[in-house]
Amino acid sequence: MIPSLRIILSLCSLLLISSSTTAKTSSFRPKAIVLPVTKDITTSTPQYVTQIKQRTPLVTVNLTVDLGGGYVWVNCEHGYVSSTSKAVACGSAQCKLFGSSSCSGDKVCGGFPSNTVTGVSTSGDVHSDVVSVQSTNGNSSGRAVTVPKFLFICGSDVVQKGLPKGVTGIAGFGRTKVSLPFQFSSAFKFTRKFAICLSSGTIDSRGVIIIGDAPYNFGYLNSDLSKALNFTPLIKNPVSTAPISSLGEPSFEYFIGVKSINISDKQVPLNKTLLSINKNGVGGTKISNVNPYGILESSIYRALSKAFVSAVGAQTVSPVSPFGTCFASKDIGSTQMGPAVPDIKLVLENGAVWDIIGANSMVRLSNNDVICLGFVDGGSKPKTSQVGFYPKTGNQPTTSITIGALQLENNLIQVDLARSRLGFRSIFLDHSNCANFNFTSSV
Repeated sequence: MIPSLRIILSLCSLLLISSSTTAKTSSFRPKAIVLPVTKDITTSTPQYVTQIKQRTPLVTVNLTVDLGGGYVWVNCEHGYVSSTSKAVACGSAQCKLFGSSSCSGDKVCGGFPSNTVTGVSTSGDVHSDVVSVQSTNGNSSGRAVTVPKFLFICGSDVVQKGLPKGVTGIAGFGRTKVSLPFQFSSAFKFTRKFAICLSSGTIDSRGVIIIGDAPYNFGYLNSDLSKALNFTPLIKNPVSTAPISSLGEPSFEYFIGVKSINISDKQVPLNKTLLSINKNGVGGTKISNVNPYGILESSIYRALSKAFVSAVGAQTVSPVSPFGTCFASKDIGSTQMGPAVPDIKLVLENGAVWDIIGANSMVRLSNNDVICLGFVDGGSKPKTSQVGFYPKTGNQPTTSITIGALQLENNLIQVDLARSRLGFRSIFLDHSNCANFNFTSSV
């Protein structure tokens, strides 16, 4: 063979090997991604914080998780430096995903970042940038994967106030096309599904979020907990429950149908009309991790409290704000499932039952002398939506029952929008907890 031809063939072989390697690397598509979520108790209200890597070069960004939030916002006011950050043009397809008609003077798409912990809202430009997260097979974390044009709203110091130290934004997980899980599902062609397991922080503050299709394996459990979930239909609230919304915008939050509440095999007497969502978006039951405790409409709270006290069979003591039903700790025993109190059973739309055990119904106060029912009275006159673009004010609930963070802790919660259903299971039943997911990389 002549030397020049040999050289050409050798170069071709090298190019084929190189292109094959590149194709193999770039063709990797994860089945699911995994995010850590940690309980932070340094603020007046406990928050659950997740972590992503963003920008070029990549930096770690800590975000408070909001299950009902519609989008991701990050403080861009100080120190946001990235060579790949790009403003989204007003009127573009990306801008329309936010449902926004707001434009800045330089024709940049505008949004309204809201701090759902403090209730503060402001305005900001919509941007895209690189985001990197870990993939998972459901057993452990895997290789990093990247979304090159992840959409978010730029927030400011004003809206960041009230978040834990080092947290610079909020990750919304609600039912929109620009929420964090939807953007990952769209980028990697996942089924629109995610699971979240929040730790109580009693022993370990770590929890886990899994987006996409993967088994849910926790620690020593040799079983996939996704096969052990109970399910109930998700319900759409046609009226927004967000701090700021526009006319005709539906709620981003996740609602389920509670048909009745039982304690010690006795049905709690309730005004059943409050359990349904009316045409003004008032009523029904939602899940929310930004509310630290359950919130009940006044008549529901009074009925539940009365039935609960009767079933416990112990004298109440002077309540400690924000709670209204408290006991002396010495009068309440302990079990592996938490305080020894009757389960609160939520009977759901399809007949499934959500058992709220002692660990999820009671709050032991810092002095350890008093233990309280972890539901608060939310008021009796829910505030209905106004017409047009508006900020909601006041502290009256629009929802009759809010299942708060306390009720969610150490429960595996799956939001399956593809099948419009919510899965749930207390992993205490499996003698495990949310901290048992293996974040050690398998690659």
